[in-house]
Amino acid sequence: MRGLNLDALRTFAQVIELGSFSAAAERGGITQPAVSLQVRQLERRFGLKLVERVGRRAGPTAAGLELLNHIRAIDAALAQAEQAMTAHASQVTGRVRLGTGATACTYLLPPLLADLRHRFPALDVVASTGNTADMLRGLENNTLDIGLVTLPAPGRMIEATPVLEDEFVAIFPARGPLAIPDAVTPQALAALPLVLFEPGARTRRLVDDWFEEAGVAVKPVMELG
Repeated sequence: MRGLNLDALRTFAQVIELGSFSAAAERGGITQPAVSLQVRQLERRFGLKLVERVGRRAGPTAAGLELLNHIRAIDAALAQAEQAMTAHASQVTGRVRLGTGATACTYLLPPLLADLRHRFPALDVVASTGNTADMLRGLENNTLDIGLVTLPAPGRMIEATPVLEDEFVAIFPARGPLAIPDAVTPQALAALPLVLFEPGARTRRLVDDWFEEAGVAVKPVMELG
């Protein structure tokens, strides 16, 4: 079934409101025959008489009265659509699904998200955390729009842009029996009881590679997320 002609619906509503084909033609800036044609097209579409003469006025039939109620609902829906599109044109709206690691979510993103909320209050940002591999899968599966992850971030469907260089550091107790080495080398750290990040994380992979390239086997005493 072909779509309804919105102009014909509005013309019909004006005929009923004004009680006259000629008055509807004058308000709409068209000829009276054009008004009559639009009303006849609606009547042919529905197979119903929509307008009848009541004295010298044009009034709705029972079917025409019910159609008029639907036209009011259609006009209201169209007005809401116009407002929604105007909002999109005048401000940044919608939802952004962001994926990142727990460290970035805790230490890097809060001020950035606060600034984003201040500048674009209608923007809905949903943040989720996980390892780099999880975030890359989310991007490829279109469950995430953007990811803030540890490089490298391989993937045929992914475009990676470096935004921050974050240095790796070894953290030692300020006091205690352990001697702090003069230089942080794989050999020096391997001799100490190490606490490393959980396996599977990109940062853990970088640390493991650092030890392996030096030919050092490392066994941490604890692994944490």
